[in-house]
Amino acid sequence: MNDNPDDLIYLDHNASTFLDPLVVEVMQPFLAGRHGNPSSGHALGRQGRHAIEHARGQAAALLDVDPAEVFFTSGGTESNNHALMGTAWALRDRGDHIVTSAVEHPAILEVCRFLATQGFSFSTVPVDGEGRVDPADVAAACTERTILVSVMLANNETGTIEPVADIAAEARKRGIWCHTDAAQAVSKIPVRAPELGVHMLSLAGHKIYGPKGIGLLVIRDGADPANLMYGAGHEGGRRPGTENVAAIAGLGMACELAATNLAAGTMERVRKLRDRMEIRLLEMIPGAVIHARGAERLPNTLSVGLPGLKAPDLMAAMPEVAVSAGAACHGDRLVASHVLGAMGVEPDVSAGTLRFSLGRTTTDEDIAMALADLARAVEQLGG
Repeated sequence: MNDNPDDLIYLDHNASTFLDPLVVEVMQPFLAGRHGNPSSGHALGRQGRHAIEHARGQAAALLDVDPAEVFFTSGGTESNNHALMGTAWALRDRGDHIVTSAVEHPAILEVCRFLATQGFSFSTVPVDGEGRVDPADVAAACTERTILVSVMLANNETGTIEPVADIAAEARKRGIWCHTDAAQAVSKIPVRAPELGVHMLSLAGHKIYGPKGIGLLVIRDGADPANLMYGAGHEGGRRPGTENVAAIAGLGMACELAATNLAAGTMERVRKLRDRMEIRLLEMIPGAVIHARGAERLPNTLSVGLPGLKAPDLMAAMPEVAVSAGAACHGDRLVASHVLGAMGVEPDVSAGTLRFSLGRTTTDEDIAMALADLARAVEQLGG
């Protein structure tokens, strides 16, 4: 096992990105010196408040929403919990049913399972072999008791992009709030909440070259989920607790940089690099299976199954390359991917699946070295 990060080829950006140097730069003053409580009226407090509101504006610009619709949280998981549980508590007199997809992140599915113990119910809409949700299936799953539809914008394992705008349109016809977990999509593709038509949208800072432990929830267009916590009136009265100014400032800068890089075509360069990697991989390992190859995918994501092999064994045999076995949240344990299972992928292929997720600094040299290591690992393991 190689524990020296400087020697690693990092192809695990869907799990977490590095902190952009400009993000570190804007955070630094609030880690050392500008320590005032942003609710205080003196100069140090006002500096913190200004940083928070500036970051709110940066995030709002990226997502094409009003700054008053942006609420900072501790990350994507809290944002998802707030959207789902907050809707359930707020609308329980109107209904008790939630519709989601079979390929959601645990930060959605586990919340639904918890709510099922509290008198609510949920339906999981299936996906096709490419991991796509059919908006017609979402519509068919809705009942008179449905209060929320929550479908991710892009899958963290396969990169499949879901038709959220069409799904939201179906929900709106029925007067149902719609939420999307956009943690994997933001910064990789343009994400504009009004175009998607969603009432709520979740984002995680560490997926977009910002800090860990910070995220946001967009709440718009009449949605009014109940609070998860109660206390003082921070974040427009929705999330009490003194704000993490440094992390919020970093998230704001990460959002600004995401917009800049999208406009500059950075992710199109990454897409071409990913496509070249895919072609080379199939040439080197003809038996490899590319998951969701026929779907619209995130430009940086390549999920590949190697039949007859085990992902942890492959990772151990290529210690110079940082990748994930399916989803990063599975760690180094061989746990069946519910995403690949929902897509109908054979267990033998699923067990040998690796996710390569490129970043905006990934190079051709990185890809060449990673593929060489992968080929050696497959040969070593007898694949």
